[in-house]
Amino acid sequence: MGDKTEKMKMLTGELYRSADAELVADVRRAQGILTRYNVTAEEETGERATLLRTLLGSCGDNTVIRPIFACDYGYNIRLGRNTFINYQCVFLDCALIEIGDDAQIGPAVQLYTAEHPLDAETRRAGLESARPIRIGRDVWIGGGAIVLAGVTIGDECVIGAGSVVVHDVPSGSVVVGNPAHVIRTVGGGKNRGVSQ
Repeated sequence: MGDKTEKMKMLTGELYRSADAELVADVRRAQGILTRYNVTAEEETGERATLLRTLLGSCGDNTVIRPIFACDYGYNIRLGRNTFINYQCVFLDCALIEIGDDAQIGPAVQLYTAEHPLDAETRRAGLESARPIRIGRDVWIGGGAIVLAGVTIGDECVIGAGSVVVHDVPSGSVVVGNPAHVIRTVGGGKNRGVSQ
């Protein structure tokens, strides 16, 4: 077996060059689909579903993504059923982004799997890397929250609006702030009233 391609390096978390021809073609494909998706009308549910299934790695039944939506490749995004993603979300999917069933993602949420080296010389060389983001089932992420590379958010969590999540979040946690920290635990859907 020969040397790894830049795409293989990207998918395995190694340093890679995003300007590689194969990856540039993958981005162009995704951007073409997104251009069509983002101008669909609310009633064009069939067209939206078809475009999402073409763009994404997987997309569960009854999933809704409100335009305008942005991502890099699309094929690294796996969405569970009954997932709702509100307006203006950005998913940088250089690595896997996995979201479980019944998740609610507020407006302008940003999921960043991409990482850039701390060393300026390495950055100038055009190298970057990526780590996956995993979000469990029944998670609610409030508007404007940012989730960084390598983070896993457990089931039934609530992420407060505007939070920046830099560490894993245990199941059943409510986290807020920058950096986000646990302020309480929840269970069984008994708690209500966290602002989106």
